[in-house]
Amino acid sequence: MKKKFALLTLSIWCVFASAQENATKRHLVWSDEFNYSGLPDAQKWAYETGFVRNKEPQYYTSKRLENARVKNGVLTIEARKEKYKDAEYTSASLITLGKQHFRYGRIEVRAKVCKGLGGWPAIWMLGTNRELVKWPNCGEIDIMEYVGKDSAQVYGTVHFPDAAGRYTYEGKKPVLGKPYEDFHVYAVDWNADRIEFYYDSLKYFVFDLNKADAGTENPFRKDFYLLLNLALGHAGNLGGALNDKILPLKYEVDYVRVYQ
Repeated sequence: MKKKFALLTLSIWCVFASAQENATKRHLVWSDEFNYSGLPDAQKWAYETGFVRNKEPQYYTSKRLENARVKNGVLTIEARKEKYKDAEYTSASLITLGKQHFRYGRIEVRAKVCKGLGGWPAIWMLGTNRELVKWPNCGEIDIMEYVGKDSAQVYGTVHFPDAAGRYTYEGKKPVLGKPYEDFHVYAVDWNADRIEFYYDSLKYFVFDLNKADAGTENPFRKDFYLLLNLALGHAGNLGGALNDKILPLKYEVDYVRVYQ
């Protein structure tokens, strides 16, 4: 019995030591801790503007405190019901395109999602060659999507063309309870072989990058940029039908960190 206990203790220690060694090998290469006030750091973030995708009703604004602001160590992205240009709703989508691009590493975001029918906060990545090859050939990594109609779950998904060049995707959406009640860490560990998806310490989905080999260069072995946005849905998309009573809706981000 003592021998078995000793072996078990040694095994646990080896696992712990291995985890510690892997952690020490990582280096923080880019981050935003949001330890300032005002607009998001212009050295790190750009904006999508206008009506961008999925026939979503919100107009993404640029450099507008009502929709994206930093205060008390937190980035708040706010969706509002208001008349703005040709829109009835506004929000913000922050991107690192042209500022900072990534290939492999751990991308980690601590955030608090917002609950409400039609709310659609996300943390995701697109290939920097999107304009050249178009979506989905550029690849898409959804580190976290959350929709109010499905409030006990978060989505982790990859989008890419299959061997015939047709759009396909793979992903998981674990049942978590009430992710909107507190901040949680949403992360991916991305390397040349696979992408692992995490909710706090729960690893819930692993994608084999070889599945995206379609006779051309694999999109997930190229540079990507990061997006943080709060979209609004409608009956025909993932976000679901919007209930105006949820607005204004606030999506909060404590930090963004990238390790390699």
